Amino acid sequence: MKEKINIRKVKSGDEKILAYIQTESWKNAFNTILSKDDLEKYSNIDKAIEMYSYLLKENIANGYILSLDDNPHCIAYWDKARDEDMEGYAEIICIHSLKNNWGKGYGSIMMEHILKEIKKLGYSKVLLWVFEENKRARKFYEKHKFVLADKSKKFCNAVEVMYCREL
Repeated sequence: MKEKINIRKVKSGDEKILAYIQTESWKNAFNTILSKDDLEKYSNIDKAIEMYSYLLKENIANGYILSLDDNPHCIAYWDKARDEDMEGYAEIICIHSLKNNWGKGYGSIMMEHILKEIKKLGYSKVLLWVFEENKRARKFYEKHKFVLADKSKKFCNAVEVMYCREL
């Protein structure tokens, strides 16, 4: 039987779901990229709940939850680009999913959904940052027509690279 897939905008009360999916995803995706201490710091569930509570209360950015048979599995957030020299770009801030369904196409469904939303709101270009060592994610973004840009920055003990794409 095929799962029922639903994508909806985030709302007040979603902070625990958002924080859980993000922190679990970080623990699985970045355990060989970030140091143990940095991973513990950035996958702290209480700090993540606090962050999402603030984002939801202040209505900051555009967040979505993808559920499979009413069970939240994947989250995504985007907003206007945070880099001052990337004016006119939208930025995918995060797209995270639980490991048990990696590689099954749900991330692609979420990606296509948020790219449509970004375009619908008038953006023609989008960027995102990804850890240089995160080969699985980079392959995913390249599959979705993102192209490596000539920009990088340091985050903790790792390097993030920028990817861009036209819509």
